[in-house]
Amino acid sequence: MAPEKWPFRHIIIHSVMAAASFSATSDDGVAVTEIAPLRVFFIPFFASSHMITMVDLACLFAGRPGVEPTVVLTPANADLIRSTLDRSAAAGRFVRLLLFPFPSVGLPDGVENIATAPASDTWRVYKALELAQSIHDELIRLHRPDAVVADIPYWWTTSIAACWFRGSVRQAPISNTADLGIPRITFHAVGCFAQLVMNNLFRIRSELAINNGSSSPTPIVSVPGLPGRSISIPRAELPNFLKAPNHVTAAWDRMKQAQLKCHGVVVNTFSALEGEYCEEYRMVDARRAWFVCPVALTANAGIERGGGETGEATGKECLRWLDEREEGSVVFVCFGSWCFFTDEQQRELAAGLEASGRPFLWAVRAAEENGWMEEGWEERVKERGLVARGWVPQVAILGHQAVGAFLTHCGWNSVLEAVTAGVPMLTWPLVFKQFINERLVVEVVGAGRRVWEGPRAEAEAEKTVVPREAIASAVTRFMEAGGGREEAAKKATELAEAARAAAEEGGSSQQDLENLIDELVAAGRRGTVESQLA
Repeated sequence: MAPEKWPFRHIIIHSVMAAASFSATSDDGVAVTEIAPLRVFFIPFFASSHMITMVDLACLFAGRPGVEPTVVLTPANADLIRSTLDRSAAAGRFVRLLLFPFPSVGLPDGVENIATAPASDTWRVYKALELAQSIHDELIRLHRPDAVVADIPYWWTTSIAACWFRGSVRQAPISNTADLGIPRITFHAVGCFAQLVMNNLFRIRSELAINNGSSSPTPIVSVPGLPGRSISIPRAELPNFLKAPNHVTAAWDRMKQAQLKCHGVVVNTFSALEGEYCEEYRMVDARRAWFVCPVALTANAGIERGGGETGEATGKECLRWLDEREEGSVVFVCFGSWCFFTDEQQRELAAGLEASGRPFLWAVRAAEENGWMEEGWEERVKERGLVARGWVPQVAILGHQAVGAFLTHCGWNSVLEAVTAGVPMLTWPLVFKQFINERLVVEVVGAGRRVWEGPRAEAEAEKTVVPREAIASAVTRFMEAGGGREEAAKKATELAEAARAAAEEGGSSQQDLENLIDELVAAGRRGTVESQLA
């Protein structure tokens, strides 16, 4: 069946000519050979955390002469990254935009992202993801880029882009007429540790299921097959897709098969943070792997990064407020762009921050109403607390000297940005792989401490409200001498130095990035890539 036609709107319409050399004649009659640019499509998932890192990567590609990156997005999502692209262009790194309409899934106009969709409607964003398959097929076939860097959920881009070759001669595709003979690179916004844990637990998911025939599943799960130290996780903290079938369970095998067949995988991490897990990942989960973090250090991201013009205004307010605080005194509180708290938990967190007596900067989702806030609370804390509503420039805030700790949900971007800035973490994971990331932060590298040692759960119905007394105690203890912050800060500082070294000329991440681009340039010039379906 032919893909449904969509009214594509292009910021810049690309030539459909594949990268190739061609001859020209100079003014003095001397024949010269020029090389067409390597045109690379970047296709991020509809989540701000994924878009930010992929756009950073595209900006890095744009820094290489002869490489022409294009970010493929929907209009409202593109608005969130335009400022970043403008900043990149001002630095001489031009990234193009190719827009397509967000699939109709019953969301209001302009709501095209997990961060802006109400919690009850996030399933619609995943439905839009499924509907994007035919759009991607038509876009890639229409524009014929030289390579595609597609987010992990878009497993179908491997077969769309796949080719078969023998020696140096491109052969006819072996699957279907959609196969175009261009390399697809899988992009992972999640680190190697979490990927390995989920992969290994997915293989034993029948033992984790509620209806597995036993009276009750094992409450503490030991993760099999990991290198290094033993890792155990309470079953209640595991991602839901490992315990009961859902849309992720259904797509997992397809995503992994596409990942193993594609040209290679770019992972948002660096070797010094996940050393033995990076090596294991290279051996078992990818034909090739490149670890290119910290991209934010090398992409010259500004305070508008990921939040557009509104984010820039909020960022300036936050930084002005931090300028008036003592070095290392502020607790930065942020739970990411798509995690939700109940009103009751919001009130307990607010009361706990107040009772801690410490200065704090708390980023609250713009979609959250103020119904949770106790009357007079914001007025009482205004001298030492700032509530920032909407997107905040996390990289810039964490890099400010006034910030002494980061109370975080352990989203992977947040973990990377904290260690890159050398800021110790107070961990409070909420959903999906965040509990797994916390194990890396707290148990493996020692750059943070848990807020709450009581019962926790990934499923909303099983969550326990963390009381204000526990929150106040955790913040106060961590910020005081002997409360664990010094040790965590020391480790975070070491990781920050390693991150900077990885991003410098000759560093591991910089070298991986150069190797990846070199390989794609060489493949484009040869007109061949390895078979993605062999």
